Amino acid sequence: MATQFKNKVVKDVGLQKIVAIETDAATRATIIGMTLTNLTDFIVYSSVLVKSDDSVEGYFMKDVVIPPNSSLHALAAGEKLILAPTNQLLLVADQDEALDAVISYVDIV
Repeated sequence: MATQFKNKVVKDVGLQKIVAIETDAATRATIIGMTLTNLTDFIVYSSVLVKSDDSVEGYFMKDVVIPPNSSLHALAAGEKLILAPTNQLLLVADQDEALDAVISYVDIV
C-alpha cells in the first residue's frame, strides 16, 4: 500500500460548495490538517461537509464562526478525518470569496 503526503490550497471559498479533496475508487485519504482563513473584514460562517460514495452529504463542521482576518484550525491536535474511496470533502462559506483553505492529507493507494 503506497502512501503519499500532499497539501491542497483552495482559494476564495464562497457561497457555492467547492470540492476540496476527492478520492477515486482505489484511493482513501486521511486529512491530517485543515486551516480555514477569513479573507474579509467581517465574521464568516463556514461549513465543511463529507459526501459519501452514495451522494449523502454530512456536516463535519456547520456554520462555524471565523472572526475577521483570522484563521480556524478545523482539526484538533491528533484528530484525523478519513475519506473512503469515492468520497468528497466540500467547503462552503456564507459570503462570496471569503475563505482560503490549506489542507494537509495522506493518500493511501
